Amino acid sequence: MRWSPGPVAVLGLGYVGLPTALALCSAGQRVIGLDTDPHRLDAVRRGAVDLPDADRARLRALAAGPSFTLTGDPAAVAAAGSVVICVPTPVDDHLLPDPRALRAACASVVRHATAGQTIVLASTSYVGTTRELLLDPLADRGLGPAGPIGDVFVACAPERIDPGNADRPQGAVPRVVGGATPECSRRAAALLRPVAARVHVVGSPETAELTKLLENTFRAVNIALANEFATIAGHLGLDITEVVDAAATKPYGFMPFRPGPGAGGHCIPCDPHYLLWQLRAARVPAPLVDTAMTALAARPPAVARRARDILAARGVPARGARVLVAGVAYKPGVADHRESSALRLIEDLLLAGADVAYTDPLIPVLPVRGRLLHHRADPAERPWDLVVVHTVHPGQDLGWLEDCGPVLDATYRLDSPKGRYLV
Repeated sequence: MRWSPGPVAVLGLGYVGLPTALALCSAGQRVIGLDTDPHRLDAVRRGAVDLPDADRARLRALAAGPSFTLTGDPAAVAAAGSVVICVPTPVDDHLLPDPRALRAACASVVRHATAGQTIVLASTSYVGTTRELLLDPLADRGLGPAGPIGDVFVACAPERIDPGNADRPQGAVPRVVGGATPECSRRAAALLRPVAARVHVVGSPETAELTKLLENTFRAVNIALANEFATIAGHLGLDITEVVDAAATKPYGFMPFRPGPGAGGHCIPCDPHYLLWQLRAARVPAPLVDTAMTALAARPPAVARRARDILAARGVPARGARVLVAGVAYKPGVADHRESSALRLIEDLLLAGADVAYTDPLIPVLPVRGRLLHHRADPAERPWDLVVVHTVHPGQDLGWLEDCGPVLDATYRLDSPKGRYLV
């Protein structure tokens, strides 16, 4: 008999889980979308969520149909043939892993798991997570590959979603799958194959987990390097953008990374710390990764220092200076400020006594240091002592920068407005 993966329960309806649920529905699966946050469920029902146009159209089409149901009840997992766990894995203020949401989600899945299910962990975490939080607790219940109560098929298949990038939709990206057994891999691959460009099977969940950590650590190291080269180029009086463009003409051995105000989002500032945390516990050094992550964390304060230096050079004290931050989303084209380097940038400027405001059409309200800042819809309505450009959204008109005063371009991508400074 041919195995069927559905219905599929998707735990966590954030920037990974919701597109995953919609893609599975479009591939013909009946999906149970599960999230413990009632506000998120309400936002999904209303369509008030940040999605690419294609996924937004999918959500509208599926909202009234029977193939996509929403619930906050963890017991709904028991009715599923497959389960995909897509909960966030952030870090805390001390850059230590905060796996509470992941542990709670996995414990809930284990509690409600039934024989015959396929369970796929898509969240990024430390090596051994799938075994520690799923395989071993399931075995304690008598479930798992060849368990005495019944088989449950467990695999790790880390997400590969690039929010805001319409050129690389989820279905155009390959997925890595590592199952606890070959049959676990086969079933997880069959579940994900309709929503991926192809499936690459590896020998274990641990291999899949480390693969994801390598992918994001590679990016972190190279972003840190690009920022460092921007400083070097500035010292030498050279244009780092021209340098990177020139190096990118080499058809082998080079991949262009661009400097910026800092690494934001749910992956680059967070995921490598899960690896470092695990390695430190085992007294295993990773000096290159450690240095890169330290450099990334130091980037927003460096931008704030550069802003204060520009003000000082113009005879404007930081205390009371009118500073506008243009763009606070963590990357262009997304309505998401979580882990955005703009948060630390603004915090440092506030601590210096500056009068800080921001403009970002995708972020109406921004919580910083216990206060709520609100988007300035008309940034040209008042004079600014300095504008710091942090994020530029696709199609955004920044013509007002020409008449606003000095500009610190932390993106390195503006077309030289008057008075432009670089970090």
